[in-house]
Amino acid sequence: MTKYIFVTGGVLSSLGKGLAAASIGALLESRGFRVTIQKLDPYINVDPGTMSPFQHGEVFVTDDGAETDLDLGHYERFTNMTATQQHNWTTGRIYQKVINKERRGDYLGNTVQVIPHITDEIKNSIKKLGDPETDIVIVEIGGTVGDIESLPFLEAIRQLRLEVGIGEAINLHLTYVPYLRAAQELKSKPTQHSVKELRSIGIQPDIVLCRCEYDLPDDLCRKVALFCNVPTDAVKVAIDVNNIYKVPLKLAQQNLDSLICRLLNLPEGKPDLTTWEELSGIIDSPRPEIHIGVVGKYVDYPDSYKSIIEAFNHSGFFHRVHVKLSWLESANYEKGLNLEELERLDGILIPGGFGNRGIEGMIRAIQLARETGKPFFGICLGMQLASVEFARNVAQLDDANSSEFEDDPTNKIIYKLRELVDIDEMGGTMRLGAYECELEPGSLAARAYGRESISERHRHRYEFNIEFKEKLEEAGLLFTGISPNGTFMEIIELPNHPWFLGCQFHPEFKSKPFAPHPLFRDFVGASIKHRETRLKAQAEPEKEAVS
Repeated sequence: MTKYIFVTGGVLSSLGKGLAAASIGALLESRGFRVTIQKLDPYINVDPGTMSPFQHGEVFVTDDGAETDLDLGHYERFTNMTATQQHNWTTGRIYQKVINKERRGDYLGNTVQVIPHITDEIKNSIKKLGDPETDIVIVEIGGTVGDIESLPFLEAIRQLRLEVGIGEAINLHLTYVPYLRAAQELKSKPTQHSVKELRSIGIQPDIVLCRCEYDLPDDLCRKVALFCNVPTDAVKVAIDVNNIYKVPLKLAQQNLDSLICRLLNLPEGKPDLTTWEELSGIIDSPRPEIHIGVVGKYVDYPDSYKSIIEAFNHSGFFHRVHVKLSWLESANYEKGLNLEELERLDGILIPGGFGNRGIEGMIRAIQLARETGKPFFGICLGMQLASVEFARNVAQLDDANSSEFEDDPTNKIIYKLRELVDIDEMGGTMRLGAYECELEPGSLAARAYGRESISERHRHRYEFNIEFKEKLEEAGLLFTGISPNGTFMEIIELPNHPWFLGCQFHPEFKSKPFAPHPLFRDFVGASIKHRETRLKAQAEPEKEAVS
């Protein structure tokens, strides 16, 4: 029978439930168990696809086209699971499903209520993941205990634990132990109140995981255990670390995974944490810096680019360098202003985005990278704008543009997906999920991947206008990645440039700490070479001056 671990959070948001769930998954996989992780979000939106990046952060896309919470990115990066539509459910999606059933008459005229109909639907969404191929399902409940909107989810996991029986499911509660600097003291009262709130709705935590800046002294652990009604060895610490990939080892040092195995009546065995230990050694070792500029629209809120940040971290581990990211607001470079900031960089990345704010600034940054030989990587919108920049400044199509930013440009290099014409609804109306792509032999992309057929995840509403393919090719642009049916231009490159590549898909979603995405890996490698060449060129005049 599949076992269940329910992860709840208290006191305040952003404590790191997603990282805790992902790290526990990593530890259990190191013991040979097959793990999958699910996120239940209490907000009423059907999915985060239509939510502002400033409010919600990144939208993580799965192979099967689900627009999901960014925590699913952590789940995939820390474990071997591949997320699907079934791994992220919201209040909106649950209610939508129940209402559809009511309209069909599935409830045979009964009054539809939160209990049992909503809670049953939540339980069904959890149990669907409990197949014979899965040993443990970890379920993270979004939000904070005490929130009104999370009550149906908490009630559902209370019922489900009762249904599956003792030893088949456990509750882990992540809470906060603040350090009061004036008193120079760690305070457990918020944790006590959080667990009291949880117990008031019938859920007794089996493990209390305390997020804090400093380690908890033994007497405070005993106090938390006493007031939260758990054994002392069930109080664990999630202490702040300088890199998220150290979290599994920090939890393993406290034998959290051993405790979970005992509570779930699982064979403990011996974990193999070799790769995590090696990674921790790389993180702690001195590494030279390289400087990459992310010229984007949401740079004041880096969580909007969470998977990009992690993909750069993974590539830094691979090359034994520290990739230092500069978050650059694209609007600052419109009309050719402030370009000296870009000249000092070792590489430039233009990420995805929507709307016309800052677009001309991104185009200026792309032009600089193209003309100066600076490594350039364009993702989704970045690839589209690289096509527009090349059309304007090399192919002499002065008014080239995207129909996303101009109603009816003369040279419509980028236009709305043909199947979305006259569709105004926003939710889910994009090219979403994994699609195949054929690579040109010998191209930058083919050399990076080491093969000529790939599958990558997409999230876009606009595409390259194939009518301009021949004209741009004549001017020197290479189309090195194309969908198997020849419809979609997926990758563009520039010959005679150290590294210039744009892709319509989002490679960051498939990067992992032990297997950096090939395109990020090679872009970082090219940026390292560019830095070395630039520093060497700067040193030559200095040597001549001394001589």
